[in-house]
Amino acid sequence: MSAAGDRLQDTARHAALALPGTDHGYPFTKHLDVYKVAGKVFLIVTDDPDEQIITVKCEPEHARAHVHGYASITPGRYLDKRHWISLGPGPGITKRLVTNAVEDSYDLAVERLPGRGLPRTR
Repeated sequence: MSAAGDRLQDTARHAALALPGTDHGYPFTKHLDVYKVAGKVFLIVTDDPDEQIITVKCEPEHARAHVHGYASITPGRYLDKRHWISLGPGPGITKRLVTNAVEDSYDLAVERLPGRGLPRTR
């Protein structure tokens, strides 16, 4: 893996683990590190060295804007391409962008929990 891909994935992992109620594991395959809140997936980190991406939930209008605005953001791999995006290393993909994408994805998952989910501490 290149340093850029490692940084993107490490940033996403750290951002996810800082959020309340987050757990993670490998329920699908050894190459997909899946992060959930109350059983709802909000982040997938691809551990395959040939695919240095993360996949997050995203509102459809924001997803379209990201896909058009960044060459290394694509419709979500593995999931609904309208509500998920995948980010890879590339121009404009900053630590702040990755952290915001993870936090926004978490918020979307929590919003769909019964009783509006968990309290936020950020």
